[in-house]
Amino acid sequence: MPLQIQHLQRLNGVPISHFTRTLTRSGRLVHSSSRQNVSISSPAPVTAQIMASSAVSSQTPPKAVLARLPTATVLRSYLIGRMSSSPALLGLCLTVLRKMLESRSYLMSVERNPVLAKLLRSTFYVQYCVGENKKEVQRNTDVVRQLLGYDGIMLEYALEMLEGGASKAPTAEETAREVGVWRQGMLDTIDMSKEGDFVGLKWSGLGREALHLLKAQQDPTPEMLSAIHAACDAAAAKNIALLPGAEEEATNAGLEKWNNMLQAKYNTNGRAIMYTTYQCYLKAIPGRLAADLERAQKGGYTAGVKLVRGAYMASEPRNLIWDTKSDTDASYDACTTALLKKQWNDLVKPSSPSAVFPDNVNIILATHNLPTLQNAQKIRQNQLLSSPPESLPRLSYIQLLGMADEVSQQLVQAPGKAADTQARVIKCMTWGTTTQCLNFLLRRASENKEAALRVEDTRKAMGWELWRRAKGIFGLA
Repeated sequence: MPLQIQHLQRLNGVPISHFTRTLTRSGRLVHSSSRQNVSISSPAPVTAQIMASSAVSSQTPPKAVLARLPTATVLRSYLIGRMSSSPALLGLCLTVLRKMLESRSYLMSVERNPVLAKLLRSTFYVQYCVGENKKEVQRNTDVVRQLLGYDGIMLEYALEMLEGGASKAPTAEETAREVGVWRQGMLDTIDMSKEGDFVGLKWSGLGREALHLLKAQQDPTPEMLSAIHAACDAAAAKNIALLPGAEEEATNAGLEKWNNMLQAKYNTNGRAIMYTTYQCYLKAIPGRLAADLERAQKGGYTAGVKLVRGAYMASEPRNLIWDTKSDTDASYDACTTALLKKQWNDLVKPSSPSAVFPDNVNIILATHNLPTLQNAQKIRQNQLLSSPPESLPRLSYIQLLGMADEVSQQLVQAPGKAADTQARVIKCMTWGTTTQCLNFLLRRASENKEAALRVEDTRKAMGWELWRRAKGIFGLA
């Protein structure tokens, strides 16, 4: 084993001590396969496809883009991909995670059963989450920044409240406690982030009363508003953007109402501090996006837009969702094109022909979908041929920790990346205790079930990388 680590150290250019520490410590979007008649059996085809959309070409052979990843991460990604390719094993995993979430028995409690907690933490938790406390989070995020070359991170506190968990009305004391926990968690998350990073959040994390208010499209209470403003003020002082996630559709109208109120207050200096997340598998999203863009233009503030495909497909009324995945892809790409070009189109339509597209838009494409990324890069590269980069909207590509690393690393290492100074590649990382992260982990497992083709792409890429490293160990590279 020491010989293998030394060889990998030479291969990746990472000091042995740092690499071994990483190995020992390191560790929503259902409806979002990365393929659309695209087959990816290794990182090499991905390189060719992303390069093809860039105005900057390279004649050198594609390099091993996953070489920066610790071997433990590559191996774990491969094994989880193998498990996800088995309907029986993945179904069992989903069942166990739901039991952990719902059961109060000692056997299924991650808080009371140390064996179960260790098993979860060493597999799914370390794959998709970055730590339980400030010390773990800062150590692991530093590794990601230094080793993997991302332009920043999106750090999200996992605490949330789903609709099914709010059946019992809380007392005033319980509500105050829930708001206090959310407030401290947000301030801790902002404190752990660096200037220019993003912080994700769930408005439902404010507790059961907040979830009730969101469903009723009512304003937050004064106590909630105080906690929200404390988080927004701390983020603005540090130049950190806040990304409230979309949740179940029953609450999204309320979520967007809160977001718009805060955008008008905080997005006033040409840069978005507050964003709204739009789940493009919902048929109503193009219209809601257009209405919010019109509102931003009339209000004179910067529109912060984060596009995802969606993560609550299993719990949403089916009639609200596009009929096919291709319909969802078309909706996502139409929204992306409208935002990048700052032009209305056939799906993203204003209320009247005279409506003006907002001058300032900050865009986040939170997707693992390769054709979508190619489309966005092609648009940006064409724009750069005739416009200076500073004239283009701020754009960030975001992928989840533990997912689509082959795509993320292609974006980081793309030959034309340096030319687009307004574009950044970000990795999204969730933190919290194993109990707090259970809902998040359940959605990741559900996504692996729904997005089987994309998971298979990642598994093959990881398998290719393991084979490349194994050949290197025996001098066959």
